[in-house]
Amino acid sequence: MARKALKLASWTSMALAASGIYFYSNKYLDPNDFGAVRVGRAVATTAVISYDYLTSLKSVPYGSEEYLQLRSKVHLRSARRLCELCCANRGTFIKVGQHLGALDYLLPEEYTSTLKVLHSQAPQSSMQEIRQVIREDLGKEIHDLFQSFDDTPLGTASLAQVHKAVLHDGRTVAVKVQHPKVRAQSSKDILLMEVLVLAVKQLFPEFEFMWLVDEAKKNLPLELDFLNEGRNAEKVSQMLKHFDFLKVPRIHWDLSTERVLLMEFVDGGQVNDRDYMERNKIDVNEISRHLGKMYSEMIFVNGFVHCDPHPGNVLVRKHPGTGKAEIVLLDHGLYQVLTEEFRLNYCHLWQSLIWTDMKRVKEYSQRLGAGDLYPLFACMLTARSWDSVNRGISQAPVTATEDLEIRNNAANYLPQISHLLNHVPRQMLLILKTNDLLRGIEAALGTRASASSFLNMSRCCIRALAEHKKKNTCSFFRRTQISFSEAFNLWQINLHELILRVKGLKLADRVLALICWLFPAPL
Repeated sequence: MARKALKLASWTSMALAASGIYFYSNKYLDPNDFGAVRVGRAVATTAVISYDYLTSLKSVPYGSEEYLQLRSKVHLRSARRLCELCCANRGTFIKVGQHLGALDYLLPEEYTSTLKVLHSQAPQSSMQEIRQVIREDLGKEIHDLFQSFDDTPLGTASLAQVHKAVLHDGRTVAVKVQHPKVRAQSSKDILLMEVLVLAVKQLFPEFEFMWLVDEAKKNLPLELDFLNEGRNAEKVSQMLKHFDFLKVPRIHWDLSTERVLLMEFVDGGQVNDRDYMERNKIDVNEISRHLGKMYSEMIFVNGFVHCDPHPGNVLVRKHPGTGKAEIVLLDHGLYQVLTEEFRLNYCHLWQSLIWTDMKRVKEYSQRLGAGDLYPLFACMLTARSWDSVNRGISQAPVTATEDLEIRNNAANYLPQISHLLNHVPRQMLLILKTNDLLRGIEAALGTRASASSFLNMSRCCIRALAEHKKKNTCSFFRRTQISFSEAFNLWQINLHELILRVKGLKLADRVLALICWLFPAPL
């Protein structure tokens, strides 16, 4: 009996060793693809991070200088561990890590600055895997479909990578191909994240991160459907066709599937690349204004919002024909559709913030689920201090001191922030992420919180609210009254903008002197 057991153990050992050698030597089989490895790694990382927070801060007085310094070190260690986990498990983990890295003014800086590298560390699928996906989805080999196909991708993201190719008719196209394993792993990864978040909540009840899992559950299946992305691209192109500065690449539907998206190839520099703009004589301020107009129109007027405007997805170029500056909007997988009630409340809130109507700031913040935390909510929306919100966010630009204060507050008020994120409407979560990404672009361009951006937002709010009122009245007289009120409010904004420009050109004294000369005060 002992001999049989020994024989069985020997054969089992040989089988396991042979399997290990086979998996190790086969470059197309990755240990990261096995569920046990991914689960074990995620559980271990979560346990180590939790233990670090529980033990490192235990013996230090809360709120002391030593506590704050030590907490920053724990944040940084934990962020690095989380980043390593995302890079190792790839796919959904990188996508969620990128989402966290975009929340500059909502999470501690140690996390956001560390996780930002995930935008440049996405995994690359081999050409064999790319050929396999194209063959399975389009039914043909690459050489049958394309005259040429670049093996080196133009860019690699968490869910897909993009290759440049030329069709047999000579048209240059961009081919977006989904990583072959990401779809199968995504549902299991989300379930794993949900279990881990619930476990962390048992240890740290004040931290509520279930909103992150809920967002991944809702949005990931949409992002993995490239036909949905193509429909979004066409919808936003039609919706914003009156903006001659916006370019959305055309979709080639005959060669597109859920995992392969073929689109017009459009070149350009990243929107945060000031050197590129200077070399190509593109006005930075004009691009910033265009970006603000475009997103204000999406959010306040249409309620259909592109929610992933990181610099790799927003390019700038000179139009080949006209030579005018143009924004190229890419990656249309993640959009947020706003309900009318949410959109109108959000319009009212921003109008109140811009014109410093604090009573209505409180009212509309609470309508959007902020409750008694409405001051914090206003700071999260504007990325300004409460003092600046009370003085008027359009009155003065953000200073370096204020920006540092906001970032520090993200760490100090993390439990309250996580509570808010768990209680505001789910639509708000992607809007907050979009706001932070746009602020990052403005900061890189040096155009953060300019008065013109607030005025453009206000214009869109006025138009959206007027349109809603007109739609809900049958009286011709009332509709005419609303139209006149809208026109007058827009005229006021134009006049205010003109005054700001005159001040900016330092002509205010001359204009005032001229007015005094033309219209002297009566004796």
